[in-house]
Amino acid sequence: MATHCAGCDHCDGGGKINAAWQTGVGVALFAVGLILHYAHSSAAFALLVASYLLIGGDVLLTALKNLRRGKIFDENFLMALASLGAFAIGDAPEGAAVMLFYQIGEKLQARAVGSSRRSITALMDLRPDFANVKNGGELRRVAPSAVAVGEIIVVRPGEKVPLDGTVIDGLSSLDVAALTGESVPRAVGVGDEAPAGSVNQSGVLTMRVTKLAGESTVAKILTLAQNAAQKKSPTENFITTFARYYTPAVVIGAALLALIPPLASPAPFAETFFEWTHRALVFLVISCPCALVISVPLSFFGGIGAASRRGILLKGSNFLEALNHVGVAVFDKTGTLTRGKFRVTGVVPATGVEPATGVAPMSPFSASELLAYAAHAEYFSTHPFAVATRAAFADGGGKLDAARVGEYQELAGRGVSCQVDGKAVLAGNLKLVAAGTAQAAASDSKIYLAIDGFYAGCLTFADEVKPDAAATVAQLQARGIKTVMLTGDGEAAATAVAREVGVDEFFAELLPDQKVAAIEKIAAAARGGKKSSCGIMFVGDGINDAPVLARADVGVAMGGVGSDAAIEAADIVLMTDEVGKILTAMRIARHTRQVARQNIAFALGVKAVLLALGAAGVASMWAAVFGDVGVALLAILNALRAGRLKKRGN
Repeated sequence: MATHCAGCDHCDGGGKINAAWQTGVGVALFAVGLILHYAHSSAAFALLVASYLLIGGDVLLTALKNLRRGKIFDENFLMALASLGAFAIGDAPEGAAVMLFYQIGEKLQARAVGSSRRSITALMDLRPDFANVKNGGELRRVAPSAVAVGEIIVVRPGEKVPLDGTVIDGLSSLDVAALTGESVPRAVGVGDEAPAGSVNQSGVLTMRVTKLAGESTVAKILTLAQNAAQKKSPTENFITTFARYYTPAVVIGAALLALIPPLASPAPFAETFFEWTHRALVFLVISCPCALVISVPLSFFGGIGAASRRGILLKGSNFLEALNHVGVAVFDKTGTLTRGKFRVTGVVPATGVEPATGVAPMSPFSASELLAYAAHAEYFSTHPFAVATRAAFADGGGKLDAARVGEYQELAGRGVSCQVDGKAVLAGNLKLVAAGTAQAAASDSKIYLAIDGFYAGCLTFADEVKPDAAATVAQLQARGIKTVMLTGDGEAAATAVAREVGVDEFFAELLPDQKVAAIEKIAAAARGGKKSSCGIMFVGDGINDAPVLARADVGVAMGGVGSDAAIEAADIVLMTDEVGKILTAMRIARHTRQVARQNIAFALGVKAVLLALGAAGVASMWAAVFGDVGVALLAILNALRAGRLKKRGN
């Protein structure tokens, strides 16, 4: 029994007496009482009662409190009824043993649950304690919640990055294992993003804060982890409902077992009532549903923990189970199947009349000259093609010089107009360069250039497909899952990526609302055929994907490059942006379901056999106690396997 005190050596942080000494004394009294009982000592009964109260007093109090609240049929009620009944019929050692072994089982269950929780609650260590804010030449140590967007912070080696930000000075390596599951440190320098919760390993970093503490990467991870257990899977809900009807059913069954056989027997009622009451009490002890009620949720909690260690965050165990029913996997293109970072794949100087423009070139430029003009024309642009052009120029040994650029003007939706080395340069889409002429050969993956009014050539670009994209699609297809790609990009770019990745079907040039309509059509087609119960999974990263992520049965967002809206709308977040993590999540989901089903079959099967033996008078109270605790512990140990999935591939 835990009682409050004003303060003593036995108190824990909550002001309650530590129950460890009570249990120890209770066990000692039980051992002595058991020896004296078999020695036929009159003191045995008193020692066993004292042991019983020390060990099981909190169970009795909880049962009484629940009775007042109208919550009658739970495991506390079952244990109290069975143990007190054993005392009432003169089996004091068995009554004390019921409570002793039940408490031992509870302690082991608590330790098992704590072990499984550790993989998720360890995320709390991610929460940074302070931030070094730079104000002039001085540093102030403040709480991360007190830092505003735009402020400058300094992160020394060994310190946690307190807030999401952009590095403005310094070079270092960040340990991001706790955030993404990646064991290899991430190198960062000027211009790179540094996520909150990562650990600075080497150099001093000066950063400009880009998100408030409550909106940072680590804050989102903690919120997901803390809320994950709140959304139960269908299997967990079934067990909760099952226990609600199962417990009163076995209590009524035990009462009938104690009354009907003696009443139906030709022997005097008093002679048979004792025996059948003993059987009913054994029946009650065996019937405790702890193995199911604890082990099944623990299986799913272990699965969520196993996923979190691999950089896969689930917003509930229901989504873990939903992965087992996916029949169609739908992917966004840019940032999901592709890196979302373009590279220059070709520099094509004009060599004759351009068919699409009908404009003859001036004296041909070499590829290196054309790239130099393009890089300087795009000097101030933030467009992905512009960034790729400057990178290609630098990779080729070129050096950008802002002094070469003059009269710069950005033309929204078309490109740029400027002076480079005194020459008039247009760099952009075909409409800009051709000045409104026919554009049949236009491509949405090119930058066209005109210099001094003449067509000079073009640069071609490609979005790199992620290295694991094709293999992921192939493995999904091998499992009988249809793969579809949805993108807002043009038909040509979509066709190229679809062919390289190998999806079964793709739709291009879609607006966000059209993506939702496409998902509806895909779902209707899938469920109208043989896969009437197949689930739709959508994987995306952009803000335009948020409506589709919310609509899908399972929405998966890229947590590294993904927008806040996408992460909020998704059910599962991949912190490493590896699309192959989907296969890992599915493997964990399948393994978790298998473990949960094993526990259900094992617990119900063993319970059924023991209940029959108890009702027949074959199983004693000792066998019932060991059977109940043993079944629970074996089920719990099996449940822990869900969190110990061997790492394979992803």
